[in-house]
Amino acid sequence: QVQLVESGGGLVQAGGSLRLSCAASGRTFSSYGMGWFRQAPGKERNIVAAISGRGAITTYVDSVKGRFTISRDNAKNTMYLQMNSLKPEDTAVYYCAAQLGYYGLNMKPDYWGQGTQVTVSS
Repeated sequence: QVQLVESGGGLVQAGGSLRLSCAASGRTFSSYGMGWFRQAPGKERNIVAAISGRGAITTYVDSVKGRFTISRDNAKNTMYLQMNSLKPEDTAVYYCAAQLGYYGLNMKPDYWGQGTQVTVSS
């Protein structure tokens, strides 16, 4: 069983930055591919970025490439999402997720966090 807890969301102006964190329980954190998803009001939940168990491989959807950076610190059982040059269309609830193994942007999570709100004002 893996428990995930996100933090770091908030309100920021367009062009600003935020860093999200996802703290995970469990002793086998490095066995899990991790990802960040987001869900805007009235829309589906979609993946934004994914990272392999040891952090060697990262993938991003086109809309965030060059602006967002996913990373992880396995010694701290924590994953991060650094978000720069934020746009109003990035406004959403952001969820971290874990799946045993690594499937990139095709991941189908075994575990979800509770979500953290990110609001970008214009």
